[in-house]
Amino acid sequence: MNTIPGPSELKTSRRQKLSERIAANLRQDFLSGQIAIGQKLPTETQLAEAYQVSRTVVREAIAALVADGLVETRQGAGIFVLGQPAKSGFSVPKTTEITSKISHALNVLEVRIALEMESAALAAVRRNSSQEAQIQERFFEFDRLLKLGQPTGTADFAFHRAIAEATNNPFYVEVLDALGARTIPCDVTSPFATEEVLSHDYQAQLQKEHLAIMNAIFAGDPDAAREAMRAHLAASQQRYRARLLERRVQYASNVG
Repeated sequence: MNTIPGPSELKTSRRQKLSERIAANLRQDFLSGQIAIGQKLPTETQLAEAYQVSRTVVREAIAALVADGLVETRQGAGIFVLGQPAKSGFSVPKTTEITSKISHALNVLEVRIALEMESAALAAVRRNSSQEAQIQERFFEFDRLLKLGQPTGTADFAFHRAIAEATNNPFYVEVLDALGARTIPCDVTSPFATEEVLSHDYQAQLQKEHLAIMNAIFAGDPDAAREAMRAHLAASQQRYRARLLERRVQYASNVG
């Protein structure tokens, strides 16, 4: 027999949802680099005022971040950022060989296509207004960095992660975090970057693809969102393959 939750149970449930939302927002700030490793967080009172919640809610959010190994509380000093979330079972191996790195990126992209096509479709039907705003904020952060000629890889990854968060299924975020931002091909810090990859036109094309994904999600069209994500990541595969072909052609010209 189902029972109706009492007032205290409803209050606890609502507080947990608020604390989870705050913890998720702070995690995203860590991943995007807006809050740096080693940086001290605002006080509980400041966070409570910023999010317009009680200090109890903030404490619960911080406790979740401590459990994840993202922050630590130092007696008398405050709360400090430790680093990135611990990876689950997935990783992209580090290697100094460029072709090996591209091969790993291609493998990861295969996984991402399957994962993120459905992620975009779910975001189209499950997103809330806050998550929609976050997707748009990440989109315009990429645009801002592009105009400044600065690395866009972190913003690119943050855009995709915001979509995963909008599925309201934490496992989409967990898997994407495990695959990592090193799969983003357009960042100027990438070891396989070329002049073409670093060009404004190249990265502007990525942004057009992002816009198609975002518009489909905001239109609430899961089929269009799924297809826009598939087209975007498939194009990324082609960009990596073109880089490998470029290296083969260059080698052939040098030995010919």
